[in-house]
Amino acid sequence: MSLIKNLFKELFPNNQETRKDLLTVEPTYTSKNLLENKEKIIEIFSSSSDFSYQKIKFGTKEAYLFFLQSMVDEKEINLRIHQNLKELNQAEKVVITDEDLESVRDKYFSALNYHYSNEFHHLAEDILNGHIILMIDRFEKALAFAIDNIEFRPISEPSTQTIIRGPKDSFTESVSTNISLIRRRIKNPKLKFEESIIGLDSRTKISIGYLDGVVNQGLLQEAKTRLNSIQLSSILDSGNIEESITDEYLTPFPLVFNTERPDVVAAGIMEGKIGIIVDGSPFVLIIPAVLTDFFQSSEDYYQPYLMASFIRMIRYVSFMVALILPSLYVSIVTFHQELLPTNLLVSIQAQREGVPFPAVIEVLIMEMTFEILREAGVRMPRAVGQTVSIVGALVIGQAAVEAGLVSNVLVIVVAFTAIASFVSPIYNFSISTRLIRFVLIFAAAIAGLYGILLSLIIMVAHLASLRSFGIPYLSPIAPLIMEDQQDVFIRLPNWSNRTRPTFLKTEQSIKFDEVKPPSPPKKEE
Repeated sequence: MSLIKNLFKELFPNNQETRKDLLTVEPTYTSKNLLENKEKIIEIFSSSSDFSYQKIKFGTKEAYLFFLQSMVDEKEINLRIHQNLKELNQAEKVVITDEDLESVRDKYFSALNYHYSNEFHHLAEDILNGHIILMIDRFEKALAFAIDNIEFRPISEPSTQTIIRGPKDSFTESVSTNISLIRRRIKNPKLKFEESIIGLDSRTKISIGYLDGVVNQGLLQEAKTRLNSIQLSSILDSGNIEESITDEYLTPFPLVFNTERPDVVAAGIMEGKIGIIVDGSPFVLIIPAVLTDFFQSSEDYYQPYLMASFIRMIRYVSFMVALILPSLYVSIVTFHQELLPTNLLVSIQAQREGVPFPAVIEVLIMEMTFEILREAGVRMPRAVGQTVSIVGALVIGQAAVEAGLVSNVLVIVVAFTAIASFVSPIYNFSISTRLIRFVLIFAAAIAGLYGILLSLIIMVAHLASLRSFGIPYLSPIAPLIMEDQQDVFIRLPNWSNRTRPTFLKTEQSIKFDEVKPPSPPKKEE
């Protein structure tokens, strides 16, 4: 692994040139001269067509309003600011001291969220965030009112992590909306959200959510340190954050869990994990993540535990099928024909009699064809995307068999492999499975079953070496933690799951006191 990292450094050396910051405004402070403050604000937003300012009367003094037309609703400005200014001016209020200003604000603008600022850097950020800045002559401090007009799509059903039974709402691109969706499920004052700004040019707002008194403070501090150390130019989605905070970048396995379901994030936070909400992204990150998280679905906890355990075992089996079935076909057909019953072997060889390619080329043709069809189905418009993938698979598969390019049994193998890969509840984990599958196919073509076994051993060793924010990726399987096995391969009843995962080292490990299992009432004698 270190050899590959060194190769990466040689191929992609770090550019030592320093960045010229085009966004950050110099930390200069406002003065009591209104015209000087006005000119400075106009200079910051020069050539911005949506920047606007208005000269107004504030009692007996002159003042200016500054805002971006694209970020605020001007009807709200007239209703909530100009109407109140009209009453203020009619009363001819004299505003001289800071106490006078606070008294006027409390009387005429009490319904608006506000804060004071006397630094141009902060004022520029407020304007960019959709605030209205009020600057008054002979006052150094400026008032920032929150009246934003950023439209977001409404809350809808999840598009990538669908379930049959359970909540149907999903996150949107609004941080405040996403926080509210989590708070609806955790009505606890210990639930904390801390905001910060990341992205040297995009200045993207992110929020870290955790349950105070439960989360491990070392884990929380590590998460804050990694987030604050991100020096990317722009953060446009939570995927940019995910790639910047992982423990290991040379791995096909995801080390950070992402979801668009609020109930999943709420459950993770109550277990002692940390949620990272990124402004503009409907996918929230959960840290740390272990391998078993990607085999669990929120519906497991809404269905009877016996059915949930059965379905979870199907996911593990499907993962192995999607991973090794094509490579098993290549190895058995090429090297280990003696493992098949005679009748089945004769049938397979009869089907492959007219195929001009060896088994590995045959498998690669079908696998690549299916990957292309799958990608085309995802990128096409929704109205025709599924039609393209389904019809394309049927037509191309049938045509390939009739043309003698592949055998019928291979079409069955590839189709079953594709269906098994769709069982994974998390999309980016299924991508890892698809990638490793090609490695196993080549290993099978070179050394048969021995190549598959060696590749799986290397994969398991790699999994054992991975960490997610210092937590072993194979926890609680390796290292084996017996008390955490109640929710790994099977799910025990909810009333028996009293403790939080031991590997998280939470400050409070017990979720609730011991309860008796449900039972019918005793008959009176």
